[in-house]
Amino acid sequence: MPRFARRITHTSEKSYGMFQKAAAKAAIGADLIHLELGKPCHDTPDHIKQATINALLAGKVHYSDLRGELSLRKALKTKLAEHNNIDVSADEILVTNGLTQASYAAFMALLDDGDEAILLEPFYPQHVNKIEMTGAKVVLAPLDAAAGFRIRKDLIEAKITPRTRMIVLVNPCNPTGRVYSRDELQDLADLAVEHDLVIVSDEVYEQILFDGVEHISIASLPGMKERTVTMFAFTKAYAMDGWRLGYLAADASLMPGLMKITMNEVTHVNTFIQDGALAAVTGPASVLQDMVDDDQKKRNLVVQRLNQMPGVTCAMPEGTIYAFPDISGTGMKSQEVADALLEQAGVVVESGGFYGASGDNHIRVCFGSQSYERLEEGMDRMAKFFNGI
Repeated sequence: MPRFARRITHTSEKSYGMFQKAAAKAAIGADLIHLELGKPCHDTPDHIKQATINALLAGKVHYSDLRGELSLRKALKTKLAEHNNIDVSADEILVTNGLTQASYAAFMALLDDGDEAILLEPFYPQHVNKIEMTGAKVVLAPLDAAAGFRIRKDLIEAKITPRTRMIVLVNPCNPTGRVYSRDELQDLADLAVEHDLVIVSDEVYEQILFDGVEHISIASLPGMKERTVTMFAFTKAYAMDGWRLGYLAADASLMPGLMKITMNEVTHVNTFIQDGALAAVTGPASVLQDMVDDDQKKRNLVVQRLNQMPGVTCAMPEGTIYAFPDISGTGMKSQEVADALLEQAGVVVESGGFYGASGDNHIRVCFGSQSYERLEEGMDRMAKFFNGI
């Protein structure tokens, strides 16, 4: 019989969190309110869809530039300079099939057997399997939960060994909703320089920010462009999750290695949807802001309601589409609460333990995945559950 490669048999079993449990309930007709998936509830804006349709009808259906269409990369160069303060050329940008492919390319190009990659915990689970598939080891460094999941230099430095090759950053952070300050990012940058490390920075939520909070790309800090792979996507801010479209920015010295992975994996991204991406980048900012304003309204509802539930406390997320309430006051662990909410209330949330042991006193609630009215119903159901404990 054929055997699986070690990259399958010697890596962690892929976990889908609450997805499979919810699917089983839905299959028997349960009325579920899905607050577990990071899926925008908005439709992709019309001008983006129309630009894609126009490109398709114009015959843009053939092979294109391996790095991504030049017109798109030039627009992204301008966006990165003006929005992220990252100075790159168009040739230092690689268009990818979402941030998922961007991260896979970064890990495959930069990690070897026996290397170590540090993830900040609570972590984004999708990064774990990709790192392990390279043959490298995942090392977890805790965020300071008592200080609102702040980056602490000493907690990360304690995890650095001679085998450490990179630190993986998610900013704004899924699942905590934190947006890291310049001082926090400078501490991380100092560690990277002192220990000659690469930073792989996942910034998919860069444009979903609340209350005037500023997002800073770590690659914009002095000395960091050369040692950072910064990854973005159209998934969340532009409600384009099904388009599977993203991009990365990296120093010219890193591009040949990154492209060796993507060329052999998919050759290049679908040609005509890149016109949609170009329309997103160059289109009216008001369209994006309207969606963020809607997310903020729903964030306010969810956090206010959660803080009224017995045994639950919830900090106000600074960005992303997630609340990360502490449920330790219930005396239950996060998976127990998630399972009970599914069974008794028909509300699907994600266990905080899915994001590492340090998240086990929390659950993750996605407020961006439903309409305001559906969220209100979800909060009513959750309130009834927590009041009944």
